[in-house]
Amino acid sequence: MKIDRENPAYPHEIVGSVPMTPPDAVEAVVRQSHREFLDRLAQPIEQRLAALGAAADSLDARVSDLAALLARESGKPIADCRGEIGFAATYLRWVRDNAAAALRPSAIDDAYGRLALTPAPFGVVAAITPWNAPIILSVLKLGPALAAGNTVVLKPSPLAPLAVTEVAALLPGVRVIHGGPDTVRALIAHPLIRKVAFTGGEEAGRSIAAAAGQALTPVVLELGGNDPAVFLDDFALSPADYERLVLASFATAGQVCMAAKRLYVPARRLDEFLESYLAAAHRILIVGDPLDELVSMGPVVSRAATQRMTDLLADAWSRGGWLVPLAEIPSGTDGYYVAPTLALDLPDAAWLVRREQFGPAVPVLTYTDEREVLARANDCELGLGASVWSADEDRAFAFAARIEAGFTFINTHNRTGMSLRAPFGGTKQSGFGREYADEGLREYVQTTVRHAPAAFRAGGSGLSARAYPQP
Repeated sequence: MKIDRENPAYPHEIVGSVPMTPPDAVEAVVRQSHREFLDRLAQPIEQRLAALGAAADSLDARVSDLAALLARESGKPIADCRGEIGFAATYLRWVRDNAAAALRPSAIDDAYGRLALTPAPFGVVAAITPWNAPIILSVLKLGPALAAGNTVVLKPSPLAPLAVTEVAALLPGVRVIHGGPDTVRALIAHPLIRKVAFTGGEEAGRSIAAAAGQALTPVVLELGGNDPAVFLDDFALSPADYERLVLASFATAGQVCMAAKRLYVPARRLDEFLESYLAAAHRILIVGDPLDELVSMGPVVSRAATQRMTDLLADAWSRGGWLVPLAEIPSGTDGYYVAPTLALDLPDAAWLVRREQFGPAVPVLTYTDEREVLARANDCELGLGASVWSADEDRAFAFAARIEAGFTFINTHNRTGMSLRAPFGGTKQSGFGREYADEGLREYVQTTVRHAPAAFRAGGSGLSARAYPQP
């Protein structure tokens, strides 16, 4: 059996296929990965890190063909696909250059005794990744896991399995399987899977966390977000800032976990905001074939995604919302195109406000008081990202400290605000664990300890058998 992947811009076109991994085939894959893990235990970290650098070089050499493949299977514009692949190479080199220091063993030998701490790999890691940025969201798991000495079984999304499978083949220690929920359950339940890393929606995250809990397997989950962007009353944005803000919501047709999904604007500045925002959107949003270099937004990923957006916009209309299309969709195509849309005059109870839309529509909501907007921004079960916009950076940081989010951007939002040194992850129902930075590297090790208390060393005074721990 195989999984066929259609082109969301031309659904009649099959871009490629991958072999289906039935649940009963997972056993052999995991055991093979475990044998490789045991072989890698004696491998020095320098050798593992050199392999990451070599993979980065190979990615650089294949940007053009991999980007075209990724654009055709995911619907992302070709420029964004090139950017994703280039960033994946950059991240692999960052891991190569920083993992040894982050994972360095430490030791203390003093008057209290001798203590040795060693970051040790888990073993076989299951990495379950989504379709919307399949290469970088896989590499964020593969790089740190491999650097630490683990091996990985990667299960990509059936909606974008092609390019990421080719990327995984460049990394020693990675095996790829393909399938649906039954295959995922078989993978997580395997006793030799020692950690699970997942990026995706909260519903799937709950299922994966529950299955991992049954096996007592630790997890790192980066789940969905309904990110508020709060514009304080002194915000000052240039035309370029507005263009950046538009793409913060509509890059990848809005199908990004950390997109700006709720825009809160002071009521007295709404007209000014809308005039500049609409002008920026008309300049920068061009919807069409992802392989067209001029296109900045392609189709959504599937027919089901178009239906979800239709339902969200219908609910907004029924609640008195004013829907403003920001660009035209191509005519004469059966692709999964949805016009990028700004929604005004919505109540907070509207689905487009309460739910993660994960598509090309964003509500603009007004407020009159900072305490009010803080409460509304935090009134959500998700807490992945947020942003605060102000001409006063100190004021923005102070306001951001009260927002319930794992990552709050200041005067930007989405990928323009990311940094390799800044750990990324959610609060509340947006998951736990971190990617990027040293915290992301340490997700794939567990500290092992050797301890010789001074009291029991030669010449030590000894302790009573009933003694409690000493310093």
